[in-house]
Amino acid sequence: MRVLVTGGAGFIGSHYVRQALSGAYPGLDAAELVVLDKLTYAGSEANLAPVADDPRLRFVRGDILDAELVSGLMKGVDLVVHFAAESHVDRSIAGSADFVLTNVAGTQVLLQAALDAGVGKVVHVSTDEVYGSISEGSWPEEHPLEPNSPYSASKASSDLLARSFHRTYGLPVCVTRCSNNYGPYQFPEKLIPLFVTNLLDGRPVPLYGDGLNVRDWLHVDDHCHGIQLVADAGRAGEVYNIGGGTELTNTELTERLLAAVGVGWDMVRPVEDRKGHDRRYSVDIGKIRAELGYRPRVDFDAGLADTVRWYADNRAWWEPLKERAALAGG
Repeated sequence: MRVLVTGGAGFIGSHYVRQALSGAYPGLDAAELVVLDKLTYAGSEANLAPVADDPRLRFVRGDILDAELVSGLMKGVDLVVHFAAESHVDRSIAGSADFVLTNVAGTQVLLQAALDAGVGKVVHVSTDEVYGSISEGSWPEEHPLEPNSPYSASKASSDLLARSFHRTYGLPVCVTRCSNNYGPYQFPEKLIPLFVTNLLDGRPVPLYGDGLNVRDWLHVDDHCHGIQLVADAGRAGEVYNIGGGTELTNTELTERLLAAVGVGWDMVRPVEDRKGHDRRYSVDIGKIRAELGYRPRVDFDAGLADTVRWYADNRAWWEPLKERAALAGG
């Protein structure tokens, strides 16, 4: 079996690859994994270092917009797991062009290549942000898409492209929509690694607005486990929400991070709220639970403690990233 993993050197994609090659997904025990990654600022071969010597892994540096390259890599592929995306909301607000190119046009290139090659299954990895904002209750998969940032609009567009390739051409594609991920190897521009690494360096952390925006937190291992359940048995043409079941305001999360590092609220700096900042996200995971037996398995407090410990123990991984990207935030 051959699996093509796009964006496989990024945070979530590299976790999926490391898990697949370590035996976490029985259906992939003998699979060859081909990783395609452009190695933008958020992707690094260092994320694949623990499995770099595995003979089942082939790494290709390249862009999913390169139709010739993608078409060539698609030959003989049984499964595509499509992580490759520009994913940071703040960057999309500063400039949306790269998000449209990678997330929309790149997905179209990938879907066409998969169709032409007769690939057996495509899992398109998306986000709960495509639904917009919800004041109460949780979104089912049938909820209308109402994205509010250029990032989420580009992901919603790619979701609809995936749906159209199934409805028009019969391409066996599933879409997954996850809540906020956390865990090791996450690029330190996202909230948890940014706050943790700032606090470890004695720097203050920036808290948007009133701090009452609510997010559901999902450990990357649970997310990748859910993706593999969809890859194994998800119904073609269907969307599956993947959530973690821990909703926190940004203030509540900040308090937990301060406690984990052993510092006080004096390390928090309120900053002007993000433009178009969605108030609350919450996905209904009843469908993937009922059809595929998904349950989040990582306790949030334990997962957060492990994550903080990983960043404390792996300064050599994140310090150069923050230095280059000027992500200190203080």
